[in-house]
This record gives sequence, C-alpha cells and structure tokens, in this order.
Amino acid sequence: MDPGATPDSAAARIPASVLFCCDHNAIRSPMAEGMMKKLYGRRAYVQSAGVHNDMEIDGFAIAVCDEIGVELSRHRTRSFEEMRDWGDDLGQFDLVIALTPASQRQALELTRHFHLDVEYWPIMDPTGLGESREAKLTIYRQVRDQIRDRMLARFGPPTEPDSDE
Repeated sequence: MDPGATPDSAAARIPASVLFCCDHNAIRSPMAEGMMKKLYGRRAYVQSAGVHNDMEIDGFAIAVCDEIGVELSRHRTRSFEEMRDWGDDLGQFDLVIALTPASQRQALELTRHFHLDVEYWPIMDPTGLGESREAKLTIYRQVRDQIRDRMLARFGPPTEPDSDE
C-alpha cells in the first residue's frame, strides 16, 4: 500500500489483479477492462474473458468507449478456455468480476479450488435493443455508465490524472 494511503483510499480498495468476464468478451467485459485501465492505470493487472469466443468486439462498444477516451478497437475476444491455453491461470487473479449470470457460474466453477473472490455485477445486455443507430448508442452508453458507476463505487475515485471523472 502507498505510505500515504488510508485504508479507505482507492489504492487500498484496488486488488493487484482483476478479471472481468461476460458471455462473449465482446461488449461488457472489454468495456470494463478498458475503463479500469483508464481510471486506475497500472495499479492492477486487468484482463477480460468470456464464456464463449464466438464474436468479435462490438462496434457500438468501441464507439461509446471512444467517447470517453477508452480504446477498444484493438481488443481481441477470448474465452476462459483460451486464457488457460495461453497460460493465464484464473488462480493468478485476486478478484473476478462476472457481468452476466453465465459468466458468474463459469467463474465460480473454474475457481472453486482457488482462494479468490468472485463478484457479480448484473449489467444489462445491450445486444438487440434499440431500433435506430442513435437508440442503440444510447443503450450502449447506459451499459458503459452502469459499469463505470459500479467501478467507481467498488474501487473509489480514479487514480489516473487524465481520467476526466
């Protein structure tokens, strides 16, 4: 902990490593990973994964995150299984944050032999909602803001000077 950090400070509430997970690693978990990195910098090792890897990163997710300075266009989706294949062990994470019921079940199953925390943040699925492009963007902004609000409540104010929260 930073010498000047109090137990309630953001630095004290941020785990050393966080994994965000959702169903496809194409919308919610990449948004969360990108925002966590922007708001809290290198205070935590942050990754994201999905139960499945059968989609590319969602264009609306890229667009609404770009509005707040979070770059997602280079994100490559990956599943829990691919994480293991690439050498990322779930046991290396201090905290797993599941953003969907299916990812919560998968995370609990995969981590039952590890001592780590799994939290569930029920975040709305924006896919298929909204008729027009603007309506879809509005819904994706709501999802982005819902994740950001949960993040700020859980980890405290941003620690990075360039995050404009």
